[in-house]
Amino acid sequence: QLQLVESGGGLVQPGGSLRLSCTASEFTFNYYTIGWFRQAPGKEREGVSCINSSGGSTNYADSVKGRFTISRDNAKNTVYLQMRSLKPEDTAVYYCAASAVDSGSSYENYPYWGQGTQVTVSS
Repeated sequence: QLQLVESGGGLVQPGGSLRLSCTASEFTFNYYTIGWFRQAPGKEREGVSCINSSGGSTNYADSVKGRFTISRDNAKNTVYLQMRSLKPEDTAVYYCAASAVDSGSSYENYPYWGQGTQVTVSS
C-alpha cells in the first residue's frame, strides 16, 4: 500500500515562505496524481493544489493562486508545495494524498493519505 510522508511544516510570520514535501516509499508513486489538502480548526478539509503523474497538469484553489506552486520530482518520489506570501488564514494541517486517477484538476478519489504537517502563520 502506498505510504506518504509530509514534511516541511512549521511556524512562519505573515509574508513568509515554506516548502512542504510529500515523499513516498514506492516507485509506483510516479503513476499517481498527488494532491495537497488542508484543514484548519473548525473548518472542513479543502483541496489546495494537485499535480498529475507527469507534472504537466496542475490546479490551485483560488485562495492560493499566485502564492503557492506545486511541483514533483519523480526520480525522488517527491512532490513539493512551495508556499509564499503566507497569510494567517493559511494556518492549517496540510496533508498530501494520492489518486490513481491521472488528473491534475480533481480533488476527489484520493484513497492514500499522509499523516499531515502543521503550518502556522503568525506574528
